Amino acid sequence: MEIQRESIFISALRGFCRSFFILLGIFAALLVVTFAYSSFSSPYQSQEKTTLEILPDLEWKQDVVSMSAPAILQINIHGVIGDPEKLDSGSIKSILVDSRKGLLTGDRVKAILLHFDTPGGTVTDSDNIYRLILAYKERFKVPVYGYIDGMCASGGMYIASAADKIFCSPVGVVGSVGVVIGPFFNFYDTIGKLGVEARTLTEGLDKDMMNPFRSWKPNEDESLKEMIGYFYKQFVEVVTTGRPNLSKSKLINEYGARVFEGITAEQYGYVDVAESSYSNALIALMKEAEIDADKPYQLVQLKPERHFLSDLVSGHSPLAKGKVEHQIQIGSDKTHAIRDRFAYLYQP
Repeated sequence: MEIQRESIFISALRGFCRSFFILLGIFAALLVVTFAYSSFSSPYQSQEKTTLEILPDLEWKQDVVSMSAPAILQINIHGVIGDPEKLDSGSIKSILVDSRKGLLTGDRVKAILLHFDTPGGTVTDSDNIYRLILAYKERFKVPVYGYIDGMCASGGMYIASAADKIFCSPVGVVGSVGVVIGPFFNFYDTIGKLGVEARTLTEGLDKDMMNPFRSWKPNEDESLKEMIGYFYKQFVEVVTTGRPNLSKSKLINEYGARVFEGITAEQYGYVDVAESSYSNALIALMKEAEIDADKPYQLVQLKPERHFLSDLVSGHSPLAKGKVEHQIQIGSDKTHAIRDRFAYLYQP
């Protein structure tokens, strides 16, 4: 009896075709779901929504109380400011807008607690978030306090300047008033030795400024230095306005972009209360907002969420873009999302 054996090529081809049609079916199903989602969704609907989370109160209770009870909104400034996946001005705006809706409607939010653990981030997002909080505070007449539980450096300090008072934990790190962009590298000599040439086509004077594949011209970074000087001046103005006990001359000439532990930060005027606990900061905020701790109140936070389908419809998903990006990250750098941007960032 003759046994016919299928060639390896035919077997591999059959497996490939089977996998291809399975993936094609999945993609077609996704398109149908996406079309249905976009058809029934309002074109004016916000892409980012928030979900309300009840936080433990001073008694460690998370009971849902009456909608007539006052609420304290905690906003977490955690991680790198400007990271579109975690913390940017769009997500903070969504939080502030939604704090007037749903279970928080009827002017329930009587105070805001900013909870900091950040090394800072982009100039743009730090400034936008600062101004959003400042505008909210002035419009709705609510006190805003800050609590540093870890780090409040650079862009974090910028945002904290919108707070009426700043409390710092015993292990808090504060400061780093400064601006950074880069580092820039130059590979011109190296690629020349390897026999490699690089050419960038541009139009406009200094369009390829700081190009790493050619020799840098004298004073090529002059315009960047001017921008950094402008952003630094603005940073100093914002911080010394929000922190009136912080000397502008000492900040520029002595403290610089250094960071300090809580006690020193209090002496210099960066914070109001050092070696504080979260509970003490919350108690002080409630007293300022005239919220009775013995009566029902709610401590809440709003967490922005981005859904897969909304990303697909809006074009933010890699599938919608038709490509999947692969990145090689060296070391434990957490600031890759804001690279090559002007930043109020502490990155030793």
